[in-house]
Amino acid sequence: MKQVKLKDKEFRVSITSDKIQEAVDQIAKKINNDYKGKDVPLFISILNGSFMFTADLFKHIDFVCEVTFLKLTSYRGTASTGAVRQLIGVNEAIEGRDVIVLEDIVDTGITLEQILGQLKSFEPASVRVATLLFKPEAYLKDLKIDYVGMEIPNDFIIGYGLDYDGLGRNLADIYTLINE
Repeated sequence: MKQVKLKDKEFRVSITSDKIQEAVDQIAKKINNDYKGKDVPLFISILNGSFMFTADLFKHIDFVCEVTFLKLTSYRGTASTGAVRQLIGVNEAIEGRDVIVLEDIVDTGITLEQILGQLKSFEPASVRVATLLFKPEAYLKDLKIDYVGMEIPNDFIIGYGLDYDGLGRNLADIYTLINE
């Protein structure tokens, strides 16, 4: 089984790039169906982790749309700090528009709750959420997640945009932390 070491941690492959691409394709098909004929929806990609998901998803979106990026952080090392800091904000007009938030992973839902709260103040026509990965065991909120690529266990993972202290984002597969 393929493994990588980042700093002091060992990780093993848990989701192959082929499985990731299948999930991305399924999300794209659902979004294409739901937004066919809509007036230029705005995708908001949550950085840094969702950049790969966003790039791959956009290869399959077949309607006119815009994309922008919002940078937030709540992790330090392998644990969520519970505090979400906004680093780079959205500059595009949101009022009256259909918005699709793109997340790499939803675990506790704390970051998502903060994002949706901020977006509602701009009065969009609608807001939907698409995430590649969802951790139902870790989820603490009651927010609707409209598009889920796959549900995963509550393990610490890296790869495909996800990192450990900034490392591992470039890996094509997703890796799970091996028990220490």
